[in-house]
Order: sequence, then C-alpha cells, then structure tokens
Amino acid sequence: MTNMQKITLASSRDIPFHNLVLSQSNVRRVKAGISVDELAESIARRGLIQSLHVCPVIGEDGVETGKFEVPAGGRRYRALELLVKQKRLAKSAPVPCIVSSVDDGVLIDEVSLAENIERAPLHPLDQFRAFQAMREKGMTEEAIAAAFFVDAKVVKQRLRLVAVAPVLLEVYAADEMTLEQLMAFTVSSDHARQAQVWEAVKNSWSKEPYQIRRMLTEGSVRASDKRARFLGLDAYEAAGGFVLRDLFQQDDGGWLQDSVLLERLVGEKLKAEAEAIAGEGWKWIEVAVGFPYGHTMGLRELLGTTVDLTNEERATREALRDEYDRLEAEYAEAEDLPEEVDQRLGEIERQLSAFDSRRMAFDPDQIGSAGAFVSIDSDGSLLVERGFVRPEDEARAEPLGNAGDVGADGTEPMDPGTGERPAPVISMAGETRPLEEDEDEGDAIKPLPERLVIELTAHRTLALRDAVANNPRIAMTALLHKLVTDCFVSRASGAALEANVRDIHLAVQSADLADSFPAQNIDTRHAGWKADMPLGQGDDVLWDWLHALDEASRQALLAHCLSFGVNALYERPNPYSGMGISQHGLDRRLREADRLARTTGLDLVEAGWKPTVANYLGRVTKSRILEAVREGVGESAAQLIDHLKKGDMACEAERLLDGSGWLPEPLRLDDPDAAAAPVQDVGSDELPAFLTEDDEAHPEDEEERQQLIAAE
Repeated sequence: MTNMQKITLASSRDIPFHNLVLSQSNVRRVKAGISVDELAESIARRGLIQSLHVCPVIGEDGVETGKFEVPAGGRRYRALELLVKQKRLAKSAPVPCIVSSVDDGVLIDEVSLAENIERAPLHPLDQFRAFQAMREKGMTEEAIAAAFFVDAKVVKQRLRLVAVAPVLLEVYAADEMTLEQLMAFTVSSDHARQAQVWEAVKNSWSKEPYQIRRMLTEGSVRASDKRARFLGLDAYEAAGGFVLRDLFQQDDGGWLQDSVLLERLVGEKLKAEAEAIAGEGWKWIEVAVGFPYGHTMGLRELLGTTVDLTNEERATREALRDEYDRLEAEYAEAEDLPEEVDQRLGEIERQLSAFDSRRMAFDPDQIGSAGAFVSIDSDGSLLVERGFVRPEDEARAEPLGNAGDVGADGTEPMDPGTGERPAPVISMAGETRPLEEDEDEGDAIKPLPERLVIELTAHRTLALRDAVANNPRIAMTALLHKLVTDCFVSRASGAALEANVRDIHLAVQSADLADSFPAQNIDTRHAGWKADMPLGQGDDVLWDWLHALDEASRQALLAHCLSFGVNALYERPNPYSGMGISQHGLDRRLREADRLARTTGLDLVEAGWKPTVANYLGRVTKSRILEAVREGVGESAAQLIDHLKKGDMACEAERLLDGSGWLPEPLRLDDPDAAAAPVQDVGSDELPAFLTEDDEAHPEDEEERQQLIAAE
C-alpha cells in the first residue's frame, strides 16, 4: 500500500489593501447576484465574511514584487475598492487572504473557476427559515429588509411562505412542489386544510396555483364583494372576522373567511338603516342584499320633489364639474389616461351622480300609504328606493253608511288611543339562487333546463330593449310594422313588440341581471328622461313639453318608450291559459326577436354576456360543458378537461371560454343562411400549463430558475 501524501493547506495572512490587484484571470465576466454597491454595504455592516484567494505577483526577474493578485473574489475586491474610494476604508487596511504558493502547479485560472462553480446554491427554503429565525430573535421585517437590501414586502412574502404547513415545506424542500404552488398555499392559514388540498391535487392534472387558491378559498367572500364593501373590513375584523391576504398576486383586498359572520353583520346593518328610514313615516320597508331587476313593476311611484342643494353643496358640485372638464381637456389627446387621472375622473363621476340622485321630498299625507326598498348597490353603497305604493294600499271609495278600515288618502287609520299610525312593517328578504343540476350520467346532450333558458332570454330581452332604444329609426320601423300588421293584416298574438308598451315582467332571472350592462344603460337613460320631464305638473304641461321637443329628442324618447315593449322571452307554450301563448305564437315572437337583433346589430358578447359557472356552465350537464368548449375553443381543449369532475370541469371551461365569444343556443341568432365559422383548435402553446405539461418531465433548468428567483 502506497503512502498517501499529506495535504498542506495554503496559509492565511492579512495583506494591506493597497498591495492587492485584480487578476485578469478571474473567470467571472458577467454580472450576477447582488450588486457591488450592495456587497460593499454588506461588508460595512458585517465585515468580510469570506477571505480573498490571492497569489504573489512575480516580477520579470522572477522575484516576488510584494503585490498580490486576486484571481478569486473579484466582486469582494471591487466592493472593498469602492469603500476605499468612499473613504470608509483605509488604503492600508489589512484584508484577510488565503495565499497560494507560486510553485504549487495550479493555474490561477483553475482557482478562479473552482471557487465560482463549487458553491452549493442555498435552497430558497433555507433562506426563508433564516429570515424567520432573525424575526423570532427580535429583528423587524424592515430591519431584515435593510440588512439584505430587499423591499420589506419581500421579507413579508418569505415569512408567509415559511408559515405554510411543515409537511408541505418538506415536500417543497424535496423539490416535489414548485415555488408557485407553495405561494398558492399561503392564501389559507389552516395547515390541515392545506395538507388536505395537496393530497387532493398532487397526483392530478389540476394542481396549478390558481386551482389550489380556488380550493383553499371555497366558502370565503372576496373583499371586493358588495356585502364586504357595504359593511367595511374594519367592522368585520372588529367583530372577530379574519381577512386573508395573498401577498404574491393581486387579490382585490383578500378574502373574508367567516361568511356566516359577514351575513349576520350585513343583515344587522341593513336592518338598522331600515329602522332609521322607517322613522320617516313609511308604511312598509322591504330589506334585502339585492332585489331582482324590475322589482318595482306594478307599483305606483310617488312623485316627489328634489331637495334643493345648499350653497356649499352647489359650490362643491361646480368645483367638481370644473375639475372634470379641466382633466378631460388636459388629457384629450392622450391614448391612455394615467391610472391616477382615470381613478380621479371616476371618483368625480360618482360624486356628481350622488348630487343628481339625492333624496326626494314627498307629501307627508302620502308617505303613510307607501313604502321603500332598502338594499346594497353594486358598488357597496346603501341603496334606498322610496315612494312606492302597492295596489292593495291604493285609496278606495268608502261604501255608503259603512266606516272603512282605510282613510280617504289610502293610509292606515290612526290608533285612537295614541293618535299615531301603526309602526311600519320591516321585512327582510333573501336572494334566490338557481339550483344546480345533479351530475348526469352518459354522454347524451340533454335539453337545457327550462329555467335556464328563461333566464338567458331575459338577458337577451334587456339587451334587445337597449339596442332598440339606441336606434330610433329601427324603433319607428318596428312600431309602424306592428301598427300596419294590426290594421291591415290581423291582430295576431305572440309578437316580439307589444305596441301598447306593456312592460314585460322578467319573473325568472339570474342574480346578475340587474348589474348587467343593458340593465344599467336602461336605468340610466330612464332616470335621465324622468329628471327632464315636468311630471306631476298636469297632463297639459306634459303635452306641451313633448310637443316642444326637437325631432331628434322626440325620436330618442319614442325609441326609449317603445323598447319597454320588446319581448324576446322564452316561455312554455300554453294556449289554454288566459295569459298563455301557443307554439306558433312563441315561434313568431322569437323569430321577430331575431330580426330585431339582426337589424340593430345586437351582439350579446359586446353587451357583456359571457359564460360563467353561475349563469350557465354550473347549471348544465357535463356533455353540455364539453360541447361549449368544443364549439368555442376547439376539440383539443375539450379532450383535455373531459376527465375532470363536473365542478372542476365547469371552472376550467369558464377560464377556457373567456374571450372566445361563445354563446349558448338561446342567445344565438337563428340564421339558417349564415355559414358556421370553423372553430380553430387551441394550440398547445395557448393552453394552460397544467393541461399541456408532461407529468414525467421536470426540466432541471426550470427548477433551477425558480430557486434562483426565490433566493434573489
């Protein structure tokens, strides 16, 4: 057995900085990692943690010159050089160095390369845990951020990552979970739920970060929800509620974890608001988070007078208008408004709208027979609709010789004992939501549920009304066509336009109909006309006002009024009912609705309808979902989700169909002459990663990139 030669390590010594020179053999040429400035600050704070590796400089005569070159540690040398230039370090300051022998037979290029490639990169989890250890020892997040030259938000993010369930951290440490997936788990603080979700997704295709976030936030309420905005996060948290934030992506304010608490607090606040409004003397108050579109149909609205603005309010309104005009003029030529300017214009519009929709004053003698609706507007503000009289509360003539229970003005009689009217009735209503179908068996395409078809055609009816109201010429043609048909042909039933403008009640509708673009357009236009009209001043005054309108205004008003008669609703044929319709009448109604849609150029996609889990995909069978994806995106996308459970399939279909312009049959134009446009299959590069990735393929360079990103 040969004797092993003993290894002798290079000696360590302190060398004055002015005797060091940077070697041209240093292999590092490309900048990477933290900057020299940051490294200099680190040395100033913590000292030189790692010694320089140097070699003596030999002169032409073969004798050491007293200088030493630095083949390894060039960035440390430049950081020290910067400190010397800043006069924070003396030129003669001793620098700890490892000195290699001149005759050891190792090229200085080899030394430089070895030092740079033999470093074991720090796993991101080790960094996260190091931050946590410093935090536990009393360092603030800001102090940690300053010490490592990162933003405090980065420290908060990494501390949140290390707070994930320990079992998942071990999975991440073993490189069996990506950094993005670990980030997704931070939206919940429930370790048991985190582990449960990972067990559910780790062996499936659906383990993308957004899927993990969705599963962890099921049952939570977004802070952008109108209920949360109405109540306020401070009030929710003061009552013991917890708001979970996502530090890694935009979360619109986070998620409210206790939906039961939120519902209770919102109900209590709404009831308190209703009780205050009841003090105005109304007979009844209806309270709900939201009422269906058209909930005031069949009720008489009292004509009130707008409360005058105070001098201070007038000055504020004029100042807002001036500011709005100035900003519009200043950015008239800009293609895109700066974000802060766009936000300010939106805020001014909301404030001006509040002035225009301020409270009305009503006749005290009429208030006792009318009521009000109290709900939450789409922006989270309190919405109060006052002055509606129910048919049963209308004034009725008294039978001769019999004392009635209702006064001549339709109000309840006063209590003879107190001389006061009975207390108002406050009723709390809940929102109704459509029921989902049970999961189907088999691949057969079943008919759409009748309720869903009615809801979809309610959307189409509103969109058609908005389109007709914006096309006075077409509205005139539709009216003339209806009148000519009635006068010269026959008074056939089942038309798409009721010429007497009988407002069609949308008894069955989806929860989001009231917030749709057409509904908002119609309501805004109606409120504008109503504010201009001399209502309540007598029929002759109204006639004179209408007669004095210019031709364009007359046509616009005619189109608006006529649009309320548009009826594109599907209903079950029932010719034997007094209000029923025959199959022939229904076919005619839908055919005429198609003609109106084609003539007005109605595009339901531009009108804001798109398939979601709530309004279509979660309400139909799996076969229908796959059919929608196949028609809207392509066969390949449908094949990639056909193995999912119905709930997951509906969610994935919503995401795949977003922006595709796909519409279900009840919302399409019935145009047999139009050739169906071929649907182009989505390429693999357009599909989400989890639908295209190979479970067996884990590119090493991608994993390394993620580790570097996490540890930067």
